[in-house]
Amino acid sequence: MKSPICDLLNIEFPLLAFTHCRDVVVEVSKAGGMGVLGAAGFNAETLEIELNWIDEHIDGKPYGLDLIAPTSMAITDDDASSDDILAMVPDEHRNFAAGILARHKIDSTDVYANQVGTAGGFLTAGRASNIIDVAFSHPIKLIANALGVPPRYMLDMCKQNNVVAAALVGAKEHAIKQVEAGVDILVVAGTEAGGHCGEVSTLVLVPEVCEAVQSYNVPVLAAGGIVTGRQMAACMAMGAAGAWTGSVWLTTTEAETSPVIKDKYIAASSRQTVRSKARTGKYSRQLRSPWTDAWESEEAPEPLPMPLQSMVSEAPLARITKLAEGGHAGARQLATSFVGQGVGLMNSIQSTRAVVYEFMEDYLKAAERLNATIDEG
Repeated sequence: MKSPICDLLNIEFPLLAFTHCRDVVVEVSKAGGMGVLGAAGFNAETLEIELNWIDEHIDGKPYGLDLIAPTSMAITDDDASSDDILAMVPDEHRNFAAGILARHKIDSTDVYANQVGTAGGFLTAGRASNIIDVAFSHPIKLIANALGVPPRYMLDMCKQNNVVAAALVGAKEHAIKQVEAGVDILVVAGTEAGGHCGEVSTLVLVPEVCEAVQSYNVPVLAAGGIVTGRQMAACMAMGAAGAWTGSVWLTTTEAETSPVIKDKYIAASSRQTVRSKARTGKYSRQLRSPWTDAWESEEAPEPLPMPLQSMVSEAPLARITKLAEGGHAGARQLATSFVGQGVGLMNSIQSTRAVVYEFMEDYLKAAERLNATIDEG
């Protein structure tokens, strides 16, 4: 295809797939798009293992890495002790979470036992440098920061290693800051997106940002609710050079998504997601369940700043998922995970390559329909 994204990344089709599953990364890249591995949750050692595996299986095709190095976090000192960090989480929040479990007949007595106080998948300055060093020791073609302007160290390393720097944005003013900082690609994510997202819809945000940054000559990838090729074509008609996708890969056969969560995704409508701070401390979109409803109730405590809220939510949610997989009825009701509003169009489980090829076919049909509206007479 003709697209500046294809030229920059040396790919055939401007479809990028954000995923935490290395198998999906490999399959998307081999099919003509680009897989992007989400680094949240990996430390330097485990990321090295994942990237080595990708290098061995991707047949030299380009791939990327996405990390979370927020510009503002409650924890900024890499030397803060685990106990100090844990002490920043009020008992009120843990007790509220435990109460949700108890109401669904889940034992919560030791849910926070052996918890370690860390920034989790969110990178403080020192941890970001370690992850970035590992990333650039591998033949990545792109590296993206999911929250805020990428660290200066990351941008400098991109220039030195001929790696494309990308950043996710959810507002026009953030997009301008990113291009002024020197990013090569903007991922413009509407509120429909799963995970962290802003307030403006993809339909409005993409053309708004494209117009605002047109003098910078920085291509835009549209994101947020895009799970079909026709949606991708619509965004490219608005000025985007391709699509950044995430949720659609969660129901592929290769995805490591819990089978319970996959079943919920397949059954869900586009109205069954919620945008909330209750999971990470920043607004993120996830599948609605009694767990998310409880945190949106008047009785719920105010969510803590990132990353402290994750220390409240992740341990109970891990227990919920494990019990749900074992058939626990209350846990099955509570089970939730990140997903965008496009979940209403995710109605079957397919191989990753089948999804890529379906994107391509659907895009071509949409382009043909658009061309057919032009009166050549």
